[in-house]
Amino acid sequence: MEFIGIDVSKDRVDIAIGSSDSGFSVLQLANREDALADWVATVEDRSVERVVLEATGGYERLAVRVCATAGLPVVIVNPRQVRDFARSMGELAKTDRIDARMLALYGERVKPPLRPISSEEQEDFRDLAARRRQLVGMLTAEKNRLAATRKARSRRPLQAHIRFLEKQVENVERELEAMIEASPLYRSTNALLQSVPGVGPAVSITLLADLPELGRLTRKQIAKLVGVAPLNRDSGNFRGRRSTWGGRAHVRSKLYMSALVAVRHNALLKTYYERLLSNGKSAKVALIAVARKLLTILNSIVKSATPWDPNFEIPKA
Repeated sequence: MEFIGIDVSKDRVDIAIGSSDSGFSVLQLANREDALADWVATVEDRSVERVVLEATGGYERLAVRVCATAGLPVVIVNPRQVRDFARSMGELAKTDRIDARMLALYGERVKPPLRPISSEEQEDFRDLAARRRQLVGMLTAEKNRLAATRKARSRRPLQAHIRFLEKQVENVERELEAMIEASPLYRSTNALLQSVPGVGPAVSITLLADLPELGRLTRKQIAKLVGVAPLNRDSGNFRGRRSTWGGRAHVRSKLYMSALVAVRHNALLKTYYERLLSNGKSAKVALIAVARKLLTILNSIVKSATPWDPNFEIPKA
């Protein structure tokens, strides 16, 4: 079996193919559909077990789509994990050719699990959701600047920009709503998510766009993927403090904000939160625990396609 690692940049891709037994050959191509399609045609008949790429902010999408269309087993991995793997193998240098070989070797040694590749519709929705997140960030920054500005001459351009950004946010939200209504899957999942008290449109959009695994994984897997699962830090007789880290930060942030609402308006999670506080947990730790419970509930609801029930039994975390 052969393994392929593709290191992607804006204008070109470096491709390593082979195995640790036979060695890896590396070639460089333009990051264009015609060049990638011609290359894929040369490897379609070979025994390829994994094609591994890093998430590079969107530059990898063309290569992923061309490989997936040809039926190659494509997987997108976290760049930090591959870099840590390279260091563990003693490879401290970093070039595009080295990165391509490390990706192929990572595929061979680790065999990262294959997941469904996003469709063009899902990518468009994710891009639009990301644009909303960017606009909201800019809007918050401008409002903070306005609050710190006293002179009318300086406030006027800030106020004009704020009005412009608010309009842009409204336009993007309307487009997102239209995409949800046009997709039976998005429409049904959105209704399931928002049936839970504490989950509003912004949280639902984030989960639809950036957590497509929701409802497909176990409660432990989904919590670890998002980064709300407490991780051990033990060694010998030492028992370190459990903490959450890693995962999908913007999804975790939305869940945390949703947990803040849920402990006020969701009787089930409010009771759970108050019990944690009475047991001596700090407010922040208790809220993270509520966010994890909320994610577990949402995962179960989407998996079973059953709307929220006030008598819902919280799954064990």
